[in-house]
This record gives sequence, structure tokens and C-alpha cells, in this order.
Amino acid sequence: MYRVSVYVTPKAGVVDPQGAVVERALPALGHSGVHNIRVGRYITLEVEGDDAGKVSADVDDMCRRLLANPIIEDYRFDVLPVGTAAGEGT
Repeated sequence: MYRVSVYVTPKAGVVDPQGAVVERALPALGHSGVHNIRVGRYITLEVEGDDAGKVSADVDDMCRRLLANPIIEDYRFDVLPVGTAAGEGT
């Protein structure tokens, strides 16, 4: 069993309306000097399997076909065996 963390963000050059709203709001909260904010998604899943390479290939397919829109979004993911220190907890 593997725990997978998927990070999806808008590609460089793609308009990010959520990021623009956050960037405009931060100075009102006392945080000036923050620029180029990009808002994305964080997805976690557990995938059954014994072969990390196959799990990675399967997750890549999931990302390309459903979890991200490869035309306007970039994605990356981490695959960790359940039960490892970094794979436990949150």
C-alpha cells in the first residue's frame, strides 16, 4: 500500500484568478511584498500495490486523465509506502 500526495498548480503564463485575489488581499492583512501567488490543489490517496514503479505509472495516468488538466495545469506527486515515517500521520 502506498500513500500518494499529488500537487496540481496552474501552468506558468496561465491566468490564476484565485492567486490574484489572494495577492490583492494580503496587503490589507499587513503582508506586503508578496507576489506571483499561484493557488493549486493538494490531493492525497492510498493506492494498493507492491511495486512503487507501477503505482507511480498508475498515478501519472490518473493525473493526466482526471486529477489535472495537462493543458493548463502542471502536476507532481510523491509516492511513499504506508508505514514509513514520512508516509504516516497527516
